[in-house]
Amino acid sequence: MYDFPSNEWAQAYKDAINANPEYKVHGKDWTHGVVAFVVKADPALRIEHDTALWLDVHGGECREVKLMTAEEAQAAAFVIVAPYAMWKTIIKREIDPIKAMMQNKVKLTKGHMPTIVRYVNSSRQLVESTSRVPTKFRDE
Repeated sequence: MYDFPSNEWAQAYKDAINANPEYKVHGKDWTHGVVAFVVKADPALRIEHDTALWLDVHGGECREVKLMTAEEAQAAAFVIVAPYAMWKTIIKREIDPIKAMMQNKVKLTKGHMPTIVRYVNSSRQLVESTSRVPTKFRDE
């Protein structure tokens, strides 16, 4: 079990994405840059500062996933921000991430929304890959 978020979880997520044949298909046309997922600070969950997962995906492959500060993540082409509880529901596949974005539960703070929407199947496969990571949530 990997603590979410952590460097160990990030590495397991990278491996899960690269082991997902559907992501290779649906993500093959993604050449739009890095996507950063920011988890809002929540001291009760030992997340002292806004923390980001840097997701370097390109052409159906995940080149790197790493943990960093939200400030560092601003270098990504796309930055998506949500509280811990929302990321948890996405990882558990209880809500579709694009739908959550449209409902303003998840905020695209940097990047081009129409580009994200065009890659809905790619996004779904990224979420599908999270379900293959044995995850320990901090509030459970």
